[in-house]
Amino acid sequence: QVQLGESGGGLVQAGGSLRLSCAASGRTFSRYAMGWFRQAPGKEREFVAAITSSVTTSYADSVKGRFTISRDNAKNTVYLQMSSLKPGDTAVYYCAAGLGFWLSEDEGKYDYWGQGTQVTVSS
Repeated sequence: QVQLGESGGGLVQAGGSLRLSCAASGRTFSRYAMGWFRQAPGKEREFVAAITSSVTTSYADSVKGRFTISRDNAKNTVYLQMSSLKPGDTAVYYCAAGLGFWLSEDEGKYDYWGQGTQVTVSS
């Protein structure tokens, strides 16, 4: 069982930066693939970024070059550094954890989810 808790969301102006953190419970965090997803009002949840246990990464095209996912296994934490933020990045951001796959953009593959943190980008 893994429990996830996101932090770091807030209100930022377009062009600004935020760093989201996701702290995980459990002693086997390093084995999990981790992902960030987001859901904007009135839209379906979508993939943002993912990182494997061996720190291979994947990004949605919409955030490539602006967002960076990383992890610190000693701290049981995964991060999402977001730069050059746009109003279109406004959403609730969720982190997720899963086992048994390498990298995936499919939210159905992730077993554990945090409760989300709100990111609002003003124009």
